[in-house]
Amino acid sequence: MVEMLRKINLSRAMRTMQELFPEEYDFYPRSWILPEEYQQFSAQIRMVKERDTTVSPTFIVKPDGGSQGDGIYLIRDPIDLKLMVGAQPKQAVVQEYIQKPLLIDKLKFDIRLYVLIKSLEPLEIYIAKEGLTRFCTEPYQEPTQKNLSHVFMHLTNYSLNVHSGNFVHSDSQSTGSKRTLSSVLYRLAAKGVDIKRVWSDIIALVIKSVIAVVPELKLHYQADIPPGKPGPTCFQILGFDILLMKNLKPVLLEVNSNPSMRIEHEQEVAPGVSEYVPSPVDEHVKVGVIRDTLRLMDPFNKKPTVNMISQSTQPLL
Repeated sequence: MVEMLRKINLSRAMRTMQELFPEEYDFYPRSWILPEEYQQFSAQIRMVKERDTTVSPTFIVKPDGGSQGDGIYLIRDPIDLKLMVGAQPKQAVVQEYIQKPLLIDKLKFDIRLYVLIKSLEPLEIYIAKEGLTRFCTEPYQEPTQKNLSHVFMHLTNYSLNVHSGNFVHSDSQSTGSKRTLSSVLYRLAAKGVDIKRVWSDIIALVIKSVIAVVPELKLHYQADIPPGKPGPTCFQILGFDILLMKNLKPVLLEVNSNPSMRIEHEQEVAPGVSEYVPSPVDEHVKVGVIRDTLRLMDPFNKKPTVNMISQSTQPLL
């Protein structure tokens, strides 16, 4: 699972499905794998700019094995790519940057959704009803050459924004730089947004993303646990990072194979003195995810009472 969800492998799997089902998999940004597809990327961008000189698309570059926002940067021209680390080529994915995200309080945000893969055969997927929303700490502006390096404006990663002077550690679930998903959906509903439709689109995105990686995942699984041979009960909690566009269409940013389950944050209590304090938002969301996962994986097969929704994969493709 860890290997399949590295950025390059996930992009390959998504591309395969986009070629087979282009309309079903339009939630994943157009991507190129570096360094092997550098020439194709450069040629396509040059062609776009030659067709329309007013167009200047922005791209986000993500190191293949990166996490917590490490090494991510924005570019507008292929010549700005950092292709080498010393003498070694840098493995990365470059993606189209979503320039028109949905904003709340003038801030860009993303959704962290927790998904339990209970089994592969049969495929069972459970989606936690509650998730996190992580906010940028600088009001959003569409990317220009001048603001490309403003990480607090463009990147939603908690591990980056927590170092911003504008970061707000929240005492409630509906304010601050990290909020519950339900509080954001409630706020959107109050503005007339059809959140049932939004939630339905998000569920479809999750299921289709899992389906994209299942074929190769099953090959590795069956090599370790041949059919008919009793094996261990395997499960995995995944962290889906999803962005809502201005038109409310969800876009998949990435999938984390080992999402953080920490429920506290570091806070400066005196000059130069920090301590870990509980985060009400993290605690509310993550304790529920762990509790419900353990109930669902109960080896005695008792009927669980959980706050997750099970999804069948049949009707969607």
